Amino acid sequence: MSKIVKSEDQWKAELSAEQFHILRRKGTERAFTGEYEKYKGEGKFLCAGCGQALFDAATKYNSGSGWPSFYQPIQTGVIDEHKDASHGMVRVEVTCSNCGGHLGHVFPDGPRPTGLRYCINSLSLKLDPKKG
Repeated sequence: MSKIVKSEDQWKAELSAEQFHILRRKGTERAFTGEYEKYKGEGKFLCAGCGQALFDAATKYNSGSGWPSFYQPIQTGVIDEHKDASHGMVRVEVTCSNCGGHLGHVFPDGPRPTGLRYCINSLSLKLDPKKG
């Protein structure tokens, strides 16, 4: 599958200003303000930039961090990981493998079965509420 490549102007035309800031400029939304932070229903979470399925709502949990948290991606290969040494700390940034959009970060303090916490910006996501 070929990766999505668009110009900055194309991304700006397709995304809201807030989504562009997060997905293309590696920004973040304020804690506890995102649309999906408290979501407890079913469905799949897709990349807001390209529509690739990223997380199943069944893997979402309340981490208390203020951002939607998941313990695993929907399948292997949909998330890319990168070292992030910004803001005086070292973290692991996660991006959509299809369009390169910034999603958030992954931390090794999540629940079983993976022990991971994918801490994701709501504005990086689009919910498909259909079951399965």
